[in-house]
Amino acid sequence: MIGDKADLGANIPNFDFSLLLIFPVEVLASAMLMGVIFYVVYTKGLRGFSGIAIGGIVGLDILFLSFISGASMNPARALAPALLSGVVENLWLYWTAPFVGTIIAAVAFRGKFKAQRQREAKS
Repeated sequence: MIGDKADLGANIPNFDFSLLLIFPVEVLASAMLMGVIFYVVYTKGLRGFSGIAIGGIVGLDILFLSFISGASMNPARALAPALLSGVVENLWLYWTAPFVGTIIAAVAFRGKFKAQRQREAKS
Protein backbone atom coordinates (compact mmCIF):
# COMPACT_ATOMS: atom_id res chain seq x y z
CA MET A 1 0.00 0.00 0.00
CA ILE A 2 2.89 2.37 0.67
CA GLY A 3 5.89 2.70 -1.57
CA ASP A 4 6.98 4.16 -4.83
CA LYS A 5 4.85 1.73 -6.90
CA ALA A 6 1.75 1.47 -4.68
CA ASP A 7 0.20 4.94 -5.19
CA LEU A 8 -1.40 4.88 -1.70
CA GLY A 9 -4.23 2.56 -2.75
CA ALA A 10 -5.33 4.53 -5.80
CA ASN A 11 -7.13 2.47 -8.42
CA ILE A 12 -5.20 2.19 -11.64
CA PRO A 13 -6.64 0.38 -14.65
CA ASN A 14 -4.51 -2.20 -16.43
CA PHE A 15 -3.70 -0.54 -19.73
CA ASP A 16 -2.53 -3.86 -21.13
CA PHE A 17 -6.24 -4.06 -21.92
CA SER A 18 -8.10 -1.66 -24.20
CA LEU A 19 -10.11 1.17 -22.68
CA LEU A 20 -13.02 -0.34 -24.63
CA LEU A 21 -12.78 -3.29 -22.21
CA ILE A 22 -11.72 -1.45 -19.06
CA PHE A 23 -14.72 0.90 -18.97
CA PRO A 24 -17.38 -1.83 -19.44
CA VAL A 25 -15.71 -4.01 -16.81
CA GLU A 26 -15.93 -1.18 -14.28
CA VAL A 27 -19.56 -0.61 -15.32
CA LEU A 28 -20.24 -4.33 -14.85
CA ALA A 29 -18.61 -4.40 -11.41
CA SER A 30 -20.69 -1.42 -10.27
CA ALA A 31 -23.90 -2.82 -11.76
CA MET A 32 -23.40 -6.18 -10.04
CA LEU A 33 -22.78 -4.51 -6.69
CA MET A 34 -25.84 -2.27 -7.02
CA GLY A 35 -27.89 -5.24 -8.22
CA VAL A 36 -27.03 -7.18 -5.07
CA ILE A 37 -27.82 -4.14 -2.93
CA PHE A 38 -31.20 -3.77 -4.64
CA TYR A 39 -31.86 -7.49 -4.22
CA VAL A 40 -31.08 -7.25 -0.51
CA VAL A 41 -33.47 -4.32 -0.19
CA TYR A 42 -36.12 -6.12 -2.26
CA THR A 43 -35.92 -9.28 -0.15
CA LYS A 44 -35.82 -7.30 3.11
CA GLY A 45 -32.29 -8.25 4.10
CA LEU A 46 -32.04 -11.81 2.75
CA ARG A 47 -33.05 -13.02 6.21
CA GLY A 48 -29.90 -11.86 7.94
CA PHE A 49 -27.40 -12.57 5.16
CA SER A 50 -27.31 -9.11 3.58
CA GLY A 51 -23.80 -8.33 4.83
CA ILE A 52 -22.49 -11.61 3.47
CA ALA A 53 -24.17 -11.03 0.10
CA ILE A 54 -22.91 -7.47 -0.31
CA GLY A 55 -19.44 -8.24 1.03
CA GLY A 56 -19.31 -11.35 -1.12
CA ILE A 57 -20.06 -9.48 -4.34
CA VAL A 58 -17.47 -6.84 -3.47
CA GLY A 59 -14.93 -9.60 -2.90
CA LEU A 60 -15.85 -11.42 -6.11
CA ASP A 61 -15.73 -8.20 -8.13
CA ILE A 62 -12.27 -7.47 -6.77
CA LEU A 63 -11.07 -11.04 -7.22
CA PHE A 64 -12.20 -11.42 -10.81
CA LEU A 65 -12.28 -7.89 -12.23
CA SER A 66 -9.69 -5.78 -10.43
CA PHE A 67 -6.83 -6.95 -12.63
CA ILE A 68 -8.57 -5.26 -15.57
CA SER A 69 -10.22 -2.12 -14.23
CA GLY A 70 -9.14 -1.79 -10.61
CA ALA A 71 -12.73 -2.57 -9.49
CA SER A 72 -13.36 0.59 -7.51
CA MET A 73 -17.18 0.42 -7.83
CA ASN A 74 -17.45 3.61 -5.79
CA PRO A 75 -16.49 7.15 -6.83
CA ALA A 76 -15.91 8.21 -3.21
CA ARG A 77 -13.58 5.27 -2.58
CA ALA A 78 -11.49 6.25 -5.61
CA LEU A 79 -11.28 9.97 -4.82
CA ALA A 80 -9.16 10.18 -1.64
CA PRO A 81 -6.40 7.73 -2.68
CA ALA A 82 -6.15 9.43 -6.09
CA LEU A 83 -5.86 12.90 -4.55
CA LEU A 84 -3.39 11.83 -1.86
CA SER A 85 -1.17 9.93 -4.28
CA GLY A 86 -1.42 12.51 -7.06
CA VAL A 87 -2.54 9.83 -9.54
CA VAL A 88 -5.64 11.58 -10.88
CA GLU A 89 -5.31 10.78 -14.59
CA ASN A 90 -7.73 7.85 -14.35
CA LEU A 91 -10.15 9.38 -11.88
CA TRP A 92 -12.65 10.13 -14.66
CA LEU A 93 -13.09 6.37 -15.16
CA TYR A 94 -13.94 5.78 -11.50
CA TRP A 95 -16.39 8.68 -11.47
CA THR A 96 -18.29 7.86 -14.67
CA ALA A 97 -18.39 4.05 -14.88
CA PRO A 98 -20.03 3.49 -11.46
CA PHE A 99 -22.78 5.97 -12.33
CA VAL A 100 -23.46 4.17 -15.61
CA GLY A 101 -23.45 0.78 -13.87
CA THR A 102 -25.77 1.83 -11.08
CA ILE A 103 -28.19 3.43 -13.53
CA ILE A 104 -28.30 0.15 -15.47
CA ALA A 105 -29.03 -1.75 -12.25
CA ALA A 106 -31.72 0.76 -11.26
CA VAL A 107 -33.46 0.41 -14.62
CA ALA A 108 -33.24 -3.39 -14.40
CA PHE A 109 -34.78 -3.47 -10.90
CA ARG A 110 -37.37 -0.75 -11.48
CA GLY A 111 -40.07 -3.28 -12.36
CA LYS A 112 -39.46 -5.28 -9.18
CA PHE A 113 -39.94 -2.24 -7.00
CA LYS A 114 -43.14 -1.25 -8.82
CA ALA A 115 -44.58 -4.74 -8.31
CA GLN A 116 -43.62 -4.68 -4.63
CA ARG A 117 -45.27 -1.29 -4.10
CA GLN A 118 -48.45 -2.54 -5.80
CA ARG A 119 -48.55 -5.62 -3.55
CA GLU A 120 -48.03 -3.48 -0.46
CA ALA A 121 -50.74 -1.06 -1.55
CA LYS A 122 -53.24 -3.93 -1.89
CA SER A 123 -52.49 -5.27 1.60
